[in-house]
Amino acid sequence: MMSTAIDDDVVVAATVHWLEQAVIGLNLCPFAKAVHAKGQIRYVVSHADTPEALLEQLMEELQHLADADPAKVDTTLLIHPNVLADFEDYNEFLDVADAALEDMELDGELQVASFHPDYQFADTHRNDIENYTNRSPYPTLHLLREDSVERAVEAFPEASDIFEKNIATLRALGHDAWDKLLGVKG
Repeated sequence: MMSTAIDDDVVVAATVHWLEQAVIGLNLCPFAKAVHAKGQIRYVVSHADTPEALLEQLMEELQHLADADPAKVDTTLLIHPNVLADFEDYNEFLDVADAALEDMELDGELQVASFHPDYQFADTHRNDIENYTNRSPYPTLHLLREDSVERAVEAFPEASDIFEKNIATLRALGHDAWDKLLGVKG
């Protein structure tokens, strides 16, 4: 399969825009603002065009994050525009990602969160607004440190309410305002 030419700067810029406007701007993740402000997010654009090549890069990035100083790199966004564009394929790959964590003996230390342009929670319709809480410009694997997640949850007492709050926020916002917020042409 031929890889589509991608401009890493464009991909990262679109991801940062989404992060700033939606994730931080709508407070979908109350933990994102601090690591963004401190420059502790590593953005990696993958040129993989097969799941196997992505898995190899994912394992490299998991190891990189495990070895990195948390004060410098607290989290990684592995953005992969050329592979797993189909959400069902992407969703199946998440099991592979979790298995890689176990194989590398990093489960309990790191975790993988998921974002995709066509993200869909179970028992929802494709265009239900709640799916947009996990919709990113490109398929993205978010690599997180368990310690950071635990500290963030301790600092945010209502962490268990985030998902429900996000659904309420997006329902109030609606599709048109979401598109406008992200600069999507209708």
